[in-house]
Amino acid sequence: MVKDHRTPPDCPGGHDGMPGSDAGRHLQNQLEILIQDFRRSTEPPMPVFVVHAQEGRDDDAVAGLVRQLHAGQEAHGTRCALTQDAYEGATEVRRAAALVRALSDPRKWGGPKALYRRYAFPRLRLVHAIDDAVAALGDSWPAPAPGSPEAGQDQRLRLLNELAQQRWRPKNTARWRSGLPLFDMAHILPASLVTVLAALLARSEWYVAVGAGLVFLLLLTVLNYVLPGRAPIFLWLRRESRWFMTTTFLRAADQEESTEVSLLRPVRSWKAIAARAYDVAEALTAGGDFHLQLCVLALREDLRDNHRRWSWDLRGFKRPRPPMLFLPHADDRNGGIELIRAISDVRSRRSELDPLLVVAAVRNDDVPRLERSVVQAPPAPEATPPTFGVRLRTWYQEWGRNLRAEQSPSRERSVLPWVMKIPLPHDQLGPLEEGRHHLRASSRPTLARLVWALHTLVLVVALLTAATVMRADALHDRYCSASVLTANRDTRREAAPDGSTECIGIATHDVRFADWLPAPEPGDDVKALDADEGAPWTVADLEDRIARQNAGVLADHPGKYVTVVYAGPLSADASAGSSLVKGAEELAGVYLAQAVINENSSVKLRVLIANGGVDLGHQEEMAEAIAAYAAHDPTVVGVVGTGRDLKSSRATIRTLMRAGLPVVSGTNSATYLPREFANWFSLAATDEWQTRQLGLIAAQLRTPGRRQYALVLARDTARTDDLYTDEQARYGQEMLRRQGFTRLDQRRYTLSGGKPELRSHAQEICRGGRVPSVIYFAGRVEDIDPLMTQLGTEPGCAGKPLAILTGDDLSKADFAGGGQSVAPKVTLYHAALAELRTAAKGTAFYLDAAKHLPGLRGHRLRYDSPALASGQTALSHDATRALFWAATRGDRPQSRASTWVNLRSVKIEGMATGTIDFTGAPLYGDRTGHSIVLKEVRRDDDGTSDTHVLCSRIAGDTKRLTQKECRIR
Repeated sequence: MVKDHRTPPDCPGGHDGMPGSDAGRHLQNQLEILIQDFRRSTEPPMPVFVVHAQEGRDDDAVAGLVRQLHAGQEAHGTRCALTQDAYEGATEVRRAAALVRALSDPRKWGGPKALYRRYAFPRLRLVHAIDDAVAALGDSWPAPAPGSPEAGQDQRLRLLNELAQQRWRPKNTARWRSGLPLFDMAHILPASLVTVLAALLARSEWYVAVGAGLVFLLLLTVLNYVLPGRAPIFLWLRRESRWFMTTTFLRAADQEESTEVSLLRPVRSWKAIAARAYDVAEALTAGGDFHLQLCVLALREDLRDNHRRWSWDLRGFKRPRPPMLFLPHADDRNGGIELIRAISDVRSRRSELDPLLVVAAVRNDDVPRLERSVVQAPPAPEATPPTFGVRLRTWYQEWGRNLRAEQSPSRERSVLPWVMKIPLPHDQLGPLEEGRHHLRASSRPTLARLVWALHTLVLVVALLTAATVMRADALHDRYCSASVLTANRDTRREAAPDGSTECIGIATHDVRFADWLPAPEPGDDVKALDADEGAPWTVADLEDRIARQNAGVLADHPGKYVTVVYAGPLSADASAGSSLVKGAEELAGVYLAQAVINENSSVKLRVLIANGGVDLGHQEEMAEAIAAYAAHDPTVVGVVGTGRDLKSSRATIRTLMRAGLPVVSGTNSATYLPREFANWFSLAATDEWQTRQLGLIAAQLRTPGRRQYALVLARDTARTDDLYTDEQARYGQEMLRRQGFTRLDQRRYTLSGGKPELRSHAQEICRGGRVPSVIYFAGRVEDIDPLMTQLGTEPGCAGKPLAILTGDDLSKADFAGGGQSVAPKVTLYHAALAELRTAAKGTAFYLDAAKHLPGLRGHRLRYDSPALASGQTALSHDATRALFWAATRGDRPQSRASTWVNLRSVKIEGMATGTIDFTGAPLYGDRTGHSIVLKEVRRDDDGTSDTHVLCSRIAGDTKRLTQKECRIR
């Protein structure tokens, strides 16, 4: 034969399906050409090849040839079905229907060399289920005899009940395969997967998400198989149900009920399916060709679906060879001829091509029953008759050209346009000559088979799982709150100084900084307020209360609130002696202001909490998180806090300034910040101004005309971010120079294991010939006890008068409660930022604190109550009230920019520290009117410490302190 690019290559042979005759070889070649076209996506029309002998004596040889073709196609990997010689049935049509029913078993189509998984026949099985239900109801349905028990029943209900018992599947269908129940896999498992994904996206733990999916799967399984009902769950979403309701073959002209199936309308869809099932069941009882044609239509649609190329699994690309049905004996015993007629009729009624290729052998005597001939008239004699192969190709081409015209409704009904009869002459049925080969379409796996396959899916799933696990680990390592797929990016994990992990950023959603604090030791929790105890609240208490306030604001006052961010140190480093005193007390002041404001103002206050880590060591990252959050939340009007002066303070305030956020600090005493940043407002007296006030005391310690030594002892900040110490040391050095002291070299002590190394410094200070009478201590409150211990025991200093001057960090010391003490003959003078005693008579702060703060209800609070004496709570309360006042001028929420502008007109009286007045604050300059207290601490005869206020000013009082007013004892 002449070959072109469309012709398949020769088959190397060597298999049991080798054609045994010349006719078989040519037929096999024609089949392979069609398969090659099918593989190339040209979708050739697939005829019903009806082969018959020209002489009756060759009928058995033709049947054997069809069996050889079947064996050959199986060897080539084609999905083939071979029919029996006889099927049960009262009529030939019923036997043909039984033949089609047998074809609904996927095992009939799966040869050992067939590619991809087995076929599925859901549409055909649905038709068989209805047929079985009608058979089970018997002759009494749908017209039972009068007086019978069935006569008074709803006939539609009887049918639906029977179908429900069958689970809408054919009778005697196994409900168990491989030990697993037959779930509605297309719907139950995806629904469970969606449940898992929803839980993961909600940032649940992975085991919670998987558990939710398993519970949902179990629930659907129970609903689908255990609870009684008329149909399995998701019946209306099955593909066979959609076909059942949309095919025009079953659409009656007078149909009045809806035939729509919808995901969102299960009840309406169920009613439509039930009505259609009843109509079909009635038609099945009427007999005729309807049953057979419906089965053929369902088989055809199932095969089309099994070879659909653009399906989710690309199964059409993975099955490059069309299915073939072989009928070695098509006659009245198996209904083969009626099946051929039904296939042709159904194809003529439908406009879509289907992939089924039928090869049937009929006896010579049965050929007239098919009526169709390939050649309409005898061909003209030719000098050289063509070979059988050439004639076969010519007949196929002629059949293809005539197909459109032969399907016309105006043609005779006896014509079967999809049937192509092939007469086989006796000489073509003899043995095949040696050396002859037949063709075989390409057998290489398709790209879809290699790429979109189970092994690829397993690999992809493994890679995705590994990537998901790695991403989940990365998210959990980086963020404070994360699930498998998502994370709350407002907070991040950072390393703490002691090697542990702390949560840094702005707390949103369910993040709580208290969850990252070390668990308290037994007995550490303070349950009541006694004279010798500190604050009775915890960070967790305050976070919970602020969260409840925020929830009420969002739920009841949308659009009528402003948001303030508290930014402070809410981590603890036990190894370094750092505590939560500052952060917890400042947060209490912010919460107290929120509670009072929301109770008395029409505009409400929402508070978000931001953590800068131990001693605000990560305040730059905190500021970036605040700025990022504020970019998409316009209700954020400013920041309260940032109460430590660090080397990172400039970058922190600059980040907030670029975000348009003003900052009101209660305790940060940096001198340079108000001079460099227009968005900086602080209630704390600056380090430079504090030191000048301490100079009033130093002047009294100076004896005129006598050389007196003094020095600055400061913590070493070379490896830290601390700038407060450096500023205190620098301004202290200048102050001692101005007062006429002979200054010794400044000393810097280091920390080891979180404790100051002061012994060598004390020895050198006390044992020399130049023992200082005044030490300016530029350190932290946690270092004061070790210093007093060394000075009280070191010869040269022990028992001799010595004055120590220091800044406001010592206001956090608890001298009265025994938390800190001073050495004998040592007098400590320190500044404090909040004058509470004088301001107490003009404020409701203490009544509000007793009402709202945790653990204080019912207590009578004073300015010197241990929970409030440090002034940290009072200062943060006043800072929050000042920022809120600027953000709600005119009793309306203000924008961020307006709040910044309004802060320079803030003047509020009756605060915990006096009058908060920013009206005189110059741009890029120092303001006046800070609250200040100068205190003296001495050791009493009983070993306790006595604190005495030398002089003070409440906030808003701009009158200068005098040396006379601050006279020491």
